[in-house]
Amino acid sequence: MRPLRQFRPSSVCILVVCAPALLCLSGCARLSTLGFGPKNPAFATTKPTRQLTNAADAGDGDYEARALRAKLDANPTDLATRLELARHYQQAGFPEVAIEHCRLACERAPESAEAHIALARMLRENHRGAEALAELKNFSAARPDSAPGAVTVWAWLGLLSDDAGDWKSGEAAYRRAVALAPARDDLRNNLGYCLLKQGRSADAAAEFREALRLNSSSVIARNNLGLATADNPKEAVQNWQAIGDPASAHNNLAVTLIEAGKYDDARREVQTALSYDRESSAALTNLRLLSQLDGKASEIPAGGKGKATAQRAGAATTRFHWWQFWKNDNSPVADDPGIKPNFSKPDNPIASR
Repeated sequence: MRPLRQFRPSSVCILVVCAPALLCLSGCARLSTLGFGPKNPAFATTKPTRQLTNAADAGDGDYEARALRAKLDANPTDLATRLELARHYQQAGFPEVAIEHCRLACERAPESAEAHIALARMLRENHRGAEALAELKNFSAARPDSAPGAVTVWAWLGLLSDDAGDWKSGEAAYRRAVALAPARDDLRNNLGYCLLKQGRSADAAAEFREALRLNSSSVIARNNLGLATADNPKEAVQNWQAIGDPASAHNNLAVTLIEAGKYDDARREVQTALSYDRESSAALTNLRLLSQLDGKASEIPAGGKGKATAQRAGAATTRFHWWQFWKNDNSPVADDPGIKPNFSKPDNPIASR
């Protein structure tokens, strides 16, 4: 069972995930690096050139693109409009052109955290996380923490470092962000996430508790605290039950035990979950998984809510993607699909920022 990250919306981050292609001619110093490809189809065209040509064709019939380009023609230094046009082109399917607009924004506003974060986000959403991390590292290197947007820059550096599996750098970045904004529960949660990924459960639990002190309704931090306290089953179940139901809470504890190879303990928790809800698809799937792992027969306890069926007990594994992080548009992005074991879905899975 994996912990959850979250990202709080910020006025500094204009660019949204999968956020919204032609580069405006007015004052675009980088235009010559892309250009328009030759008309002769015998010549090979690069991907950026093809995208520029297609974007130009699409823009001719796209009222929003035409309007944004006209605004940039009138004022090439209009940062907000350039980033809005980048978002538009990203949504229209022209990521290379969108990224180039973000680069132009950074060139025209080299001290703008908004522009550099927008570029990093766009690169990340196009599976270029290493470039995104390098971009923000270079931007933050000589920049004081008193500069506008510093908290968001460090928060994103933590997120991108996490993506790269560099947990120590991620921890350092999150601590810088927390030092600048100690009342942000999402930053405390993300620091706890990073510590938990390093196996430092006690330190992680302290951060999740602080996040909950700052925001007692944080479902993400509550779920993560359950994970961090899995060695104390009573506390873990209490945390998970606070955001779900008894069956889900005991099933989620069973998942952590399965992952630790403690199959007998996991079986007891699955049986407890099924005693609360005999039709819990997650618990039934995990019971079937345990039988495959330890070779013992599956036994569904008597009583509880509902009636379990052989068909339900033999259902295929469909894991609930409980590990998520939050981006600026509040859209959760799930982790890799189809991985056993099966997690219970709380009634209200995410009620965070």
